[in-house]
Amino acid sequence: MLCSPPATSPLERNLSEPRFSGRREDRRLVTGHGCYTADQLLDGAAAAQFLRSDRAHAKIVRIDAARAKAMPGVFAVVTGEDLAAAGWKGLPAMAFFKGVGGSSLQVPPRYGLAHERVRFVGEPVALIVAATDYLAQDAAEQIEVEYADLPVLVEAADANTAGAVRVHDEVPGNLALDYEYGNRGAADEAMAAAAHVARVKIRAQRIAGNPMEPKSCAACYDAPTDSFDLYAPSQGTADFKNALAQITGVPFQRLRIHSVDVGGGFGVRNEVYPEFLAVMLAAKQAGRPVRWIGTRSETIIGDHHGRAADLSGELGLDRDGRFVALRVEWLVNLGAFCSNAGPLINTVAAPTSSAISLYNVTAIAGRHRLIFTNTTPTTAYRGAGRPNVAYLWERLVEEAAAVTGINSIALRRRNVLRKAAFPMRTPTNSNYDSADPPLLLKTALQAADWKGFAKRRRQAKRRGKLRGIGLALFLEPSGGVGKEQAEIRIQSDGRLALYSNAGPSGQGHETVFPQIVADVLGIPAEKIELRYNDPAGPKLAGTGSFGSRSLISHGRALQAAAKDVVEKGRKLAAGEFEVAPGDVVFEQGQYKVAGTDLAIGLQTLIERRRSEPAHPLDSDVTVDLATAFPSGAHVAEVEIDPDTGALDVVSYLAVDDCGAIYNHTLLEGQLHGGLMQGIGQVVGEQIAYDRDSGQLLSGTFMDYFMPKADNLPPLTLIDCGVPSPANPLGAKGAGEAGATGSIPTLANAVLDALREAGVRQLDMPYTSARVWQAIREAKAATIS
Repeated sequence: MLCSPPATSPLERNLSEPRFSGRREDRRLVTGHGCYTADQLLDGAAAAQFLRSDRAHAKIVRIDAARAKAMPGVFAVVTGEDLAAAGWKGLPAMAFFKGVGGSSLQVPPRYGLAHERVRFVGEPVALIVAATDYLAQDAAEQIEVEYADLPVLVEAADANTAGAVRVHDEVPGNLALDYEYGNRGAADEAMAAAAHVARVKIRAQRIAGNPMEPKSCAACYDAPTDSFDLYAPSQGTADFKNALAQITGVPFQRLRIHSVDVGGGFGVRNEVYPEFLAVMLAAKQAGRPVRWIGTRSETIIGDHHGRAADLSGELGLDRDGRFVALRVEWLVNLGAFCSNAGPLINTVAAPTSSAISLYNVTAIAGRHRLIFTNTTPTTAYRGAGRPNVAYLWERLVEEAAAVTGINSIALRRRNVLRKAAFPMRTPTNSNYDSADPPLLLKTALQAADWKGFAKRRRQAKRRGKLRGIGLALFLEPSGGVGKEQAEIRIQSDGRLALYSNAGPSGQGHETVFPQIVADVLGIPAEKIELRYNDPAGPKLAGTGSFGSRSLISHGRALQAAAKDVVEKGRKLAAGEFEVAPGDVVFEQGQYKVAGTDLAIGLQTLIERRRSEPAHPLDSDVTVDLATAFPSGAHVAEVEIDPDTGALDVVSYLAVDDCGAIYNHTLLEGQLHGGLMQGIGQVVGEQIAYDRDSGQLLSGTFMDYFMPKADNLPPLTLIDCGVPSPANPLGAKGAGEAGATGSIPTLANAVLDALREAGVRQLDMPYTSARVWQAIREAKAATIS
């Protein structure tokens, strides 16, 4: 349960919580009336099936689709040659940042289907369009593809060695980007003078996003207008439109993106995937709508993956245990191509912006090498680089405690930034807005009864268990920069329609955003409706829902639009009263003239003018955005059975600074979701490839770990918020805090438990087999 600290604590909730009567979305969704991509039934739609590569790296010698095309009920077979001939450009990647020496990110072209070469198992090679799914599947089996196999590179370290085969001929050393930040000279000098140096090498394993809704899409092409309708799960259709206009050359206004309900996003649903392009071209060639509903295995193998980085760091300390220098290196496995967000989140978005985390260190240098391999591309996944930053930092602090002999809690107390330091500009030029790290740490230690852990460990030992405790501090960017636009339009029935780029995938936008506007206007939220991703709505500046930005960006824009409505209403009311607008005050939905009995409700002004083509209270507002930095201190306790390696997370405490909180109930759901995904990564999730062949070994839920309810421990969530000065709502992001905090916290707890068995290092995931093997090897080493 999300709760305030005990009454004796100086902490208080930032905002009184409004009464929560449930989400508007819930009845539609839980009764089966949602509108996901598979629910979009288009008249005359043909079924699509992808033929995917069964090997990781090979030249395409020929594709013979003659037998498939001759089958009754088959309308078209599309190949990479068709995509190339269409003149459509490759998929985009955010690449505004520069690497070493002003170098640019290498973005090899990626068409909707493999062209001339396949580069990972599961890459789509051909698209079959037929009357039914079964016919399309049968036809796919009749296509003959002749390959000439090439050497396979699964690991980034292998791909970046001298003489390694090139995944893309034009990219030497398979190096997409060599990126550096900080001050190398200052960091080297401070490290050389350090009394102690802690060193850590860890691995953030590759994992699958696995949203509830598999990746799917449907497309319609209208020849007379040369326009497309695309139906696909999206975290924000504005980005899709921009990308598709860039790829296809079709003007923005002739692209209509339909995305109503989305069964999970997590970052992997914020990409234009190659399958979408193939289906769009197929619809154009076949002259009818084309519909593709992906399978779970296609989602696991074809959705862009998350994490996939080898992390190393050095932390220098003086004789008093003060942090004096940090050097980090990441070797990032980009996969076979650049996704849209993958390069960004492994360079400027998280590693650079939150490089010092919550610690006071002024000399820092980082180097991140982004490498192409013969694997599925990687992208943003809940946390989007932030968990890697926190994981490396917190393992370094624990190692520093071992190196110096200073207790890890004492080290943290000695080195955390003080509240008075905020707002601050960091050595990597981020602008931290607000935080109170010492209070986060103090609250977490007290609430977790850190001092009583020794007794709990002794009790566990008597039961034959290894018990460990872990703590982690973290800070992460949220919100982002740029602009966000929102509109409020009065409908003919007097209701208000809110137009926003907010692309929800479970966050409760349909409930929260109308309530924000209702609170400003003083009218019932039931009279307000959110219209997001509306293809018939206005073209809005801004983007979708990712990076923990929804409340900071969309909420702020809608609040500003509501305030604009109030000001326009003030002028109308002044005309009614025949007074100056400055004499009119607005309170709880009513305009009044002070010292008189003159009053008129905003709802009345709405009703009087609702028949006009453009209501005078309509509002169109664009706001500037700034990044906010949520932070937290998490504590977990685990128990391990040394005889089986079985791991049990017995308790979890999260103390979070999410800024000013608008709705505690929905925030709790966001934190729970992030914690569950972080726990999944720690205890079992891993995308595994055969190193020699590049074959995916975890392509279904028979082989890929699915977090379940029994993996979720009792949770205690404590609000320890400092409102952000970076936006009028005082909000900070919350959607990714659980994943960012839980990974280092649980890693520290597991390794603390394993230390009792002589295990010093073990990479995630901490499966029973891996834990048991580590204990067994440590015991054997002790005996020998």
